[in-house]
Amino acid sequence: MARSTGLGQYLRARRALVRPEDVGLYAVGRRRVPGLRREELATLAGISSDYYLRLEQGRDQHPSPQVIAAIARALQLDEAATAYLHVLAQPDAGPQRPGQPEHAPASIVQLIASWPNTPAFVLDRHMDVLAANALATALSPVFSPGVNLVRATFLDPEVRRHAGDWDAVAHSAVSRLRALAGPGVDDPRLAELVAELTQRSDQFRRLWARHDIEVAAVPARTFHHRMVGTITLSLTVRPRGRSPALPGWPRASSGTTPNRPVPTFVGRGIASGCAWLRRVL
Repeated sequence: MARSTGLGQYLRARRALVRPEDVGLYAVGRRRVPGLRREELATLAGISSDYYLRLEQGRDQHPSPQVIAAIARALQLDEAATAYLHVLAQPDAGPQRPGQPEHAPASIVQLIASWPNTPAFVLDRHMDVLAANALATALSPVFSPGVNLVRATFLDPEVRRHAGDWDAVAHSAVSRLRALAGPGVDDPRLAELVAELTQRSDQFRRLWARHDIEVAAVPARTFHHRMVGTITLSLTVRPRGRSPALPGWPRASSGTTPNRPVPTFVGRGIASGCAWLRRVL
């Protein structure tokens, strides 16, 4: 799938989410599809309807940064979504495709293992858990190497029971997966994961179709532990390096192979319940 097609998919999805009244337009007559019409968005962005149609159809692969910025304003995109749109519009931008499976660096595995008070784990760009410390796996088996957090969110009943606000967790998981994957919608591993979840989960299918992007970590989550009870997790997300195109994307740093994205490191501290969990380890 060409990146121009990814751009067109993103534009169509985000256009459908903007109501005419949100941008000062009156909805006149029966509208066959939700959101703005192409000509309405083109007018708001100050470009011709024909040119905008070429962008959605992938027939123009080199829109200027000024045009993309104007479309982003018309779509009322935030900073992260605007950066993502710019990357979709640039065929040579964005992180490289992984040439082989990712692994957590030994130094990071040793680091998180030395933390007695903070559950921590390492994710790759597909949100597969690559490594976790003892406190993280005591918190939940979901935070174990080999588990994909997006798949677990939608297909593992335990996640629904443990999450204090499952809808928010689900939205965050999908939005972060899209942000980490970047414009690589033709990534075979990503395509396989999305195809599976689209078939097995109506909620995932609806959320993935929105093309939302999440870069910043949610400050806190409520978690229902079967032995400790209800606890609050304060979240910290630390990517090893940041993409110049979109904050939060992992990228290769000095000393790494360019075609292997550096795994995203995620640390989560618990406000209450940590001491009890340590005693049962």
